[in-house]
Amino acid sequence: MKIEKRNIILIFFALGILLNSLMVYAHGEETFAQAEELIKQRIDCNNLTTDQLEIIGEYYMEQMHPGELHEIMDRMMGGEGSESLKQAHINMGNSFYCGEHQFLSSNMMNIMMSRNNQFRGGMMNMMGYGTSYGLYSGAWMILWWIIGTALIAFIFGIIFWWTYNLIVKNNRRSK
Repeated sequence: MKIEKRNIILIFFALGILLNSLMVYAHGEETFAQAEELIKQRIDCNNLTTDQLEIIGEYYMEQMHPGELHEIMDRMMGGEGSESLKQAHINMGNSFYCGEHQFLSSNMMNIMMSRNNQFRGGMMNMMGYGTSYGLYSGAWMILWWIIGTALIAFIFGIIFWWTYNLIVKNNRRSK
């Protein structure tokens, strides 16, 4: 009897998850259908609202990064409902639909160059640019100094050992 109740609860739980994912999928499909309709209508960019540009940008992002990749990219840009993700979708809409191409927006450059406190890292962080967590700063610099000193000592030891053996050999021959 207990096993049957547990199985029924698991089935309802699984159905709930399935229905939830179908509703999210349907919402995404509805949004993409709106975007496709807007693109087909060839509406001038000056007549589009920011919400419409966001829908178009999200559509283009889905085309470039389908399914799970899109979800991962959304999380990396602030997560669902965040202002940064909304702005990223609007910028994509402007870029791909309206042809307003900028190599990298100032916000993207700030993120990549670690000039944004939200992201402690970025492309330039490896060299320690902007933060103290780079590869050549802080504790890493001490580690590299120790490794360098050990390497120099090792090389010096090999040279010393080699010359010592050479001198000992020459002394044995001369006797």
